[in-house]
Amino acid sequence: MSIVRRLLAVVAVLRNKLRGVRAERFGVLSRIRALEAEAQEARQLNRRIAELTDVVEELLVPLAAERRQQAPEVLERYRTAL
Repeated sequence: MSIVRRLLAVVAVLRNKLRGVRAERFGVLSRIRALEAEAQEARQLNRRIAELTDVVEELLVPLAAERRQQAPEVLERYRTAL
C-alpha cells in the first residue's frame, strides 16, 4: 500500500470520527437547550407557587384573626392580578 493510500485511509477514519464528534456535540447542545427550557418552566412554577402561598397567607391570617372583612378585598386583588 502506498503512502498516499495510507494517508487517504487515515483521513477517511478521521472524517468518520469527526462526524461522530459533531453528532455527539449536537446531541449535547440539544440536551442543554431542553434543560434550560425545563429550568425556566420550574422557575415559573416556583414563582406561581410563591404567589399562591402569599394569597393563601393573606386570606388565612385575617380569617384567623377575625378580620373577615379583609378576605373579599384580598380575593379581588388576586383575581385582578390574574
